[in-house]
Amino acid sequence: MPKNTWTRGQRWVSDSEPELGLGIILNGGDGRVEIVFPAVGENRCYALDSAPLRRVKFLPGDRIKTHGGLEMTVEKVREAAGLRIYETEAGEVAEAELADSMTFSKPEERLFGGKLDDPAEFDLRGEALMRRAAMRRSPARGMAGARVDLIPHQLFIADEVANRQRPRVLLADEVGLGKTIEACLILHRLLLTGRAARVLILVPEPLVHQWFVELLRRFNLAFDLFDEDRCAAIGEEDPAANPFLERQWVLAAVDFLAAAPRRAAQAKEAGWDVLVVDEAHHLEWTPGHPGPAYEMVRTLAESTEALLLLTATPQQLGPEGHFARLQLLDPERYGDLAAYHEETKHYEEVAEVVETLSLDGAVDERLEDLVAGRGRLVEAVRAFRADRRGAREGLVRDLLDSCGVGRVMFRNTRARLGGFPERQPLLVPLAGKNAIAVKVAWLVDLLEKLPPTEKVLVIAKTRELAERIIDVMRDATGSEVAVFHEALTLLQRDRNAAFFAEDDGARVLICSEIGSEGRNFQFARHLVLFDLPDDIDLLEQRIGRLDRIGQRGTIRIHVPYLKGTAEEVRVRWVMCWVSRASLRASCSV
Repeated sequence: MPKNTWTRGQRWVSDSEPELGLGIILNGGDGRVEIVFPAVGENRCYALDSAPLRRVKFLPGDRIKTHGGLEMTVEKVREAAGLRIYETEAGEVAEAELADSMTFSKPEERLFGGKLDDPAEFDLRGEALMRRAAMRRSPARGMAGARVDLIPHQLFIADEVANRQRPRVLLADEVGLGKTIEACLILHRLLLTGRAARVLILVPEPLVHQWFVELLRRFNLAFDLFDEDRCAAIGEEDPAANPFLERQWVLAAVDFLAAAPRRAAQAKEAGWDVLVVDEAHHLEWTPGHPGPAYEMVRTLAESTEALLLLTATPQQLGPEGHFARLQLLDPERYGDLAAYHEETKHYEEVAEVVETLSLDGAVDERLEDLVAGRGRLVEAVRAFRADRRGAREGLVRDLLDSCGVGRVMFRNTRARLGGFPERQPLLVPLAGKNAIAVKVAWLVDLLEKLPPTEKVLVIAKTRELAERIIDVMRDATGSEVAVFHEALTLLQRDRNAAFFAEDDGARVLICSEIGSEGRNFQFARHLVLFDLPDDIDLLEQRIGRLDRIGQRGTIRIHVPYLKGTAEEVRVRWVMCWVSRASLRASCSV
């Protein structure tokens, strides 16, 4: 607002707050001016040097409005004593008589009033819009913004799955290779690109808080935790309400919905764009007798476009269990168990044919036998022989889709990826009759020999055994010991796991089998197998608590056993087998 250009009674408008309407100058001086805005009852005082004010001026042909609500057209404008007078067909109208609520926020009004922004600001806004559009079109959207390391095998799977029209897959990477990160990357991209809005994540009850923290800390996705108490509280306010319609992103325990048919029905009725199920090998199924958790997931999967199943041990429940999970993903493709068993006999042959195609492009009799009677594959072979562009990749993809599980299952292995630390099995023969007392005495001795900064994870089969170990250790050592088993509340387990992770926290965490899945203890390098699980896959799950992506030190797997017992035979056999098949270490026992 230029100095000495105002007069008491003039009408001015604020460019920064046009919603105030027309203001009237009351007085001014000492580089300031006071204006009242009658339309909103506001008084403002502005510095003349920086006031965002513009004089109100109508030109011939403009329509004006008076306090009385009359509208008329300006024919001529003249000025007297610093105040403007508008001559109209209905007579003269002084600027003080103009309606207080008139604004100049329309683009044409600002243009005709001479209020023009700096062209550089327009260019800056245009560039910002173009950059935002480019960001939204980026193939990396939803993946590059997460607080995770950019690991090639994870990004490949996330990109492959997230770009499918109906992403329904089994993520079956070996333990510690980042299935959770892959699932979250897929989910993050689907949400950011608008392809998903409602998401339901079902996990084992011990992993609920861990998933919640990972989603929030790494991907800034704030999921709501749902359990019976939460649903009941919503029902108290509105008994007819479906609690699962209250939130868009829901995280819940599998057992909660499996044990509550009414809540499962409400969850299905709510409808979801994406369903994620972690540790899917727990979904028990036998022909004609599906478990309650499996049946609950099946009903949800039927009405959900996108389905992500996560398990590091897809064969833990045998071929039938694996077939059942594939059936959840594609019931049309996997509808008959006998046909699936027959098909699996040719998986090795399919893999060899695919490898041959990928390496030298040869078409042999095995390929001809595989594609016989399959019109889509026959056409793909013809395209490949005609050397059409992309034909080889299309043929490989169709072979894996039609003769294997290539499109619905992804599995990375340590052997293929490489670069992982050594696993060192250490068998510890002990003498004595009381196995618990002897093993705990050895464990106490181990803690005394190890540096005080070394953390030790101890896993036993049952809660009762874990509690007995704790009782004996408390009497034998002064070291800080934490416990982790199913009898503790979810909050207590999380607190004990966090206490174990702290530098000055517990040196030892003693777990029941519940600590074998999902948890990340890669800050430790010593694993004590107080006993061996019945299933080799579960043994791999135990080792995977420490041997994960990011682990830099050698994993030392301590296996104490009593000499001359049946336990010794089993320990030697199992650990030798694991050494050859998984640990890649020599068995020297």
